[in-house]
Amino acid sequence: MIKPQEVAHELLSEVIEVDDVVVDATMGNGHDTLFLAKLSNHVYAFDVQEQAIESTRKRLSQAGKRAHLILDGHENVANYVKGNIKAAVFNLGYLPQADKSIITLPDTTLRALSALTDKLIKGGRIAIMLYYGHPGGREEKDRITKWVTALPQQDWHVYAYGALNQVHTPPQLIIIEKR
Repeated sequence: MIKPQEVAHELLSEVIEVDDVVVDATMGNGHDTLFLAKLSNHVYAFDVQEQAIESTRKRLSQAGKRAHLILDGHENVANYVKGNIKAAVFNLGYLPQADKSIITLPDTTLRALSALTDKLIKGGRIAIMLYYGHPGGREEKDRITKWVTALPQQDWHVYAYGALNQVHTPPQLIIIEKR
C-alpha cells in the first residue's frame, strides 16, 4: 500500500518544474525540503525551531542542494515569498525527536494556508499531511478539514487520502489543487 507521504510527493512532483517557486511550510527534519529542492531551484522552507534549520541544512548539504531556510512561522510566508507559487507542503504536528509541546496550531496553519492559496497559480497543488495523535492535533485536523471543505468547487479540487481502519491516529493527506 502506498503511504500518504508518498502519495503527496507523487502528486507534487507531477506539477513542479525546476524554475517554480515552492514552499515547505513545516521544515521539520528537512525531508520535504530536500524533496522539493530536487525538483525546483526556488524552495522556501519554514520552521520555528533552530533544530529544524540545522537538521535541514545538513540534509541539503549532503545532497548538494540549496533552499531558503527561514526561522519563522509559516503564517508569515507572505513576508518572504513575494510572487506566486506552484506548490507547497505541510506536515502538521510536532518535530520528531524534539520538544513535543511545540506543535503546529490551527490559527497559524490556517493563516499560512490562506496566504499560500492566494499565491498558488492555476494547476498548483498544496499537500497537507495531518498528524493528529497528540494534544491539540485533533482540533487542528478538524479545523483544516472544515476550511478545505469550504473551498469553492469551481476554483479548487480537494481530495483526501488515508487509512480508515486503523486503531490509532494514522496520518491523513489532503491535497488541494487550484483549477
